[in-house]
Amino acid sequence: MNKKILIDVIGILLIALVVVVGYKLSPLLLPRFDVVIQPDPACNLQRQACTVTLPSGGRVELSMGTRPIPMVTPFEVQVATSGFAPTRVEVDFAGIDMNMGLNRPELAARGDGRFAGQVTLPVCISGAMDWQATVLIESGGERIAIPYRFSSGSHE
Repeated sequence: MNKKILIDVIGILLIALVVVVGYKLSPLLLPRFDVVIQPDPACNLQRQACTVTLPSGGRVELSMGTRPIPMVTPFEVQVATSGFAPTRVEVDFAGIDMNMGLNRPELAARGDGRFAGQVTLPVCISGAMDWQATVLIESGGERIAIPYRFSSGSHE
């Protein structure tokens, strides 16, 4: 009888541990957004920097330091902001049709509303890949997300 109770208690503790770890990791894996801004779908990050205007009047520009955007080669990603003061800027790179793992560098402040960091995108075995680069900005108590889409490989 005591052995069964001990096994049940251990099982309950393991379940509680999984719930606590999942809760603590959820902001990393599934960040919450207060504002989601859709950029102009005609803007092609493979060819140019893309800019959006926030509802509050601020502006955000995303640009890739190397074009076309390379796979398996480090390159710089840059975000320039104006009209507000972000406290944190990240860019989350995610495969649209294929999970390519977590790739979310935090960009370093370079002064005057500019942020930059290095990123390396993995190569897809098919050679062609559709990506979403989501700029995540924390400003005050607000978290802003701006999801840009681009293609790499043979169907750029």
